[in-house]
Amino acid sequence: MHIHYFQHVPFESPGNIAVWAAERHYSFIGTHFFESHKLPDAENIDLLVIMGGPMNIYEEEKYPWLRKEKKFIRDVLERGLPVLGICLGAQLLADCLGGKIYPGEEKEIGWFPVFFPENRKGPFRLFPGTLDVFHWHGDTFTLPEGAVRTASSAACRNQAFIYGDRAAGLQFHIEMNEETISRLIAQSQDEPEGGRFIQKKREMTGRPDKIERNKTLLFRFLDEFLKGASAGGPQ
Repeated sequence: MHIHYFQHVPFESPGNIAVWAAERHYSFIGTHFFESHKLPDAENIDLLVIMGGPMNIYEEEKYPWLRKEKKFIRDVLERGLPVLGICLGAQLLADCLGGKIYPGEEKEIGWFPVFFPENRKGPFRLFPGTLDVFHWHGDTFTLPEGAVRTASSAACRNQAFIYGDRAAGLQFHIEMNEETISRLIAQSQDEPEGGRFIQKKREMTGRPDKIERNKTLLFRFLDEFLKGASAGGPQ
């Protein structure tokens, strides 16, 4: 199994996704857009994972590599390969599938619950009805045509979606661990503290029970996502 990930900034790494891949002895190689814009050969990957970042998907003038990244994502989707997008990655995925990305009414930063519908699809059925997850986003997206909403929160209606059996987007960060959360906080000192959906920084760390619960569900989700994509056959 060859997994390739896109990382946009040094402080938003794959976190527990890397742990999952290592435990299953999968090849796990990344493109770090903050260092190099060289893209892999799509024929040599079995899963593309798109990580988060502080930039907006429409800032192509400031981050010209976004154009290349979007083209690559579209190519991978056309090939029928599995794609998972997280936070900025979910927005990039939604954009490449025809959704619209725009600033949300409120920022969502910290630990807040997401809610999964009773009839949730595919690997999302493994999640409980409510789960506390870590958030750090200001933008949101419309659902692409053909996509199914699989999670919502009080601050953001579209927290997750699935498109067929090969593309899934998570606006929230289920991959975070204590180290990645601390790095994100350290790099975001200009963010406001407090607010309806913005926790104080001291409230975001020291949550080992939540992190471990998220890690367990992440591993189950990724196993099921790959299993479902493999079983689906060519689109």
